[in-house]
Amino acid sequence: MYELQSLIDAHFESRKKEEEELLGLKDRIEKRRAERAEQQRIRSEKDKERQARREAERQKREEADVHRKMEEDAKKKNVLSSMGSGYSSHLQKIEGKRGKKQTEREKKKKIMAERCKPLEVDDDFSDADLGDKAKELWEWLHDLEAIKYDHCERLKRQRYEVSEQMVY
Repeated sequence: MYELQSLIDAHFESRKKEEEELLGLKDRIEKRRAERAEQQRIRSEKDKERQARREAERQKREEADVHRKMEEDAKKKNVLSSMGSGYSSHLQKIEGKRGKKQTEREKKKKIMAERCKPLEVDDDFSDADLGDKAKELWEWLHDLEAIKYDHCERLKRQRYEVSEQMVY
């Protein structure tokens, strides 16, 4: 009987120790989870800050480029106006010689600026809204490619017809 009682006591003591160890392990797991969540939160905050800094730097560079271009244009205009009308008429002749290519490029840039609308994406767009916007842009691009193809084919046909007429 004494042996049985000692075995029961030993069993309950070992069980109590195991439960204490189990509680200790659960506490360590919870602490580790909390630490990991805190680390992830800190990491995401750092990523957001880094993205914000990159965006700010990019905007500063763009503004500096625009400002520099405006200053260069102002300097050019100032220099041209100070050189007198003789030199400006000479420049106009040179521009006239460059002529068509320059003006065609300018026309193309103007048309592209009219056609290329800035992308209007707000930060509060959901995934579905972004998907819809992407689908809309894809359809718009598809239409433009179809128009381009039609124009290229018409140009090929016209060139062929002109070459055929030259033969006869």
